[in-house]
Amino acid sequence: MLQIEPLHPLFAARVTGLNLQEGIEDATMQAVRDAFERFSVLVFSGQDIDDEAQLAFSTRFGPLEPTRAGANGAGGYLLVLTNVGPDGQIAPPTDKQVLNNRANRHWHADSSFKPVPARASMLSAREIPSQGGDTEFASLRVAWAAMPEPLRARLRGRVAVHDFAWSRSRVAPELVTEAERKDWPAVRQPVVLEGPQGEALYLGAHARSIEGMDEAEGRALIEEAMAFATQPRFVYAHRWTRHDLVLWDNRAVLHRATPFASTAERRHMVRTTIAGETPRSAAAA
Repeated sequence: MLQIEPLHPLFAARVTGLNLQEGIEDATMQAVRDAFERFSVLVFSGQDIDDEAQLAFSTRFGPLEPTRAGANGAGGYLLVLTNVGPDGQIAPPTDKQVLNNRANRHWHADSSFKPVPARASMLSAREIPSQGGDTEFASLRVAWAAMPEPLRARLRGRVAVHDFAWSRSRVAPELVTEAERKDWPAVRQPVVLEGPQGEALYLGAHARSIEGMDEAEGRALIEEAMAFATQPRFVYAHRWTRHDLVLWDNRAVLHRATPFASTAERRHMVRTTIAGETPRSAAAA
């Protein structure tokens, strides 16, 4: 029987009573969708699923977003986040996928650098390290509601420039190819989104600048808003167990991975991404 247990006082919940490898009926699926809109992050424990089952469950939330060129899994709908090389051995620290994993340690929303960002992401834990390698989630819907009005007033109605090449270059200059720079030019995104459950801040690691502000002033505003929104009181830290499946709403939360002993232990995760719609800016006050 479907059960939903809150994991944090403000958002995130654990869903039990399902076998996603076998699929679920429509009425149960609607209850899961409702819980997703309410909690923003759902944890499905004990789901030893294969790629086909993950794809099937993901499509119950909407069309899937193809994996971007240059990523592990490009051309399909499965993004592999791993420190394991094609030979089955742990990859060296200079491996591009390992560097991409380092980039994922910064607070971000998946695909915010695309003209139409992702709606949601679903991550399956196939191999996990003995410690570390967790994923933290910060609720930008809750943080926006709690934000002091003077700071909200400075952010409302603003547009941020999200730039994939800029954010990846901050991790390692060689991490972005010229082809990727051409594929993903900078895009404009509302700083505050209007969503099904209300307004949410929308920034993250890809947010380079604020339109209408000089670079230093815009960076200072982004960093001030991010510091407020990622306070511990707004964060749920998920300690992975093998076969966990976690679904999160990129319109309502940021996430980041935590470090682990990546030269000694394996971490192999598979992500599917539910496509979004053109972001709708919250109306200016």
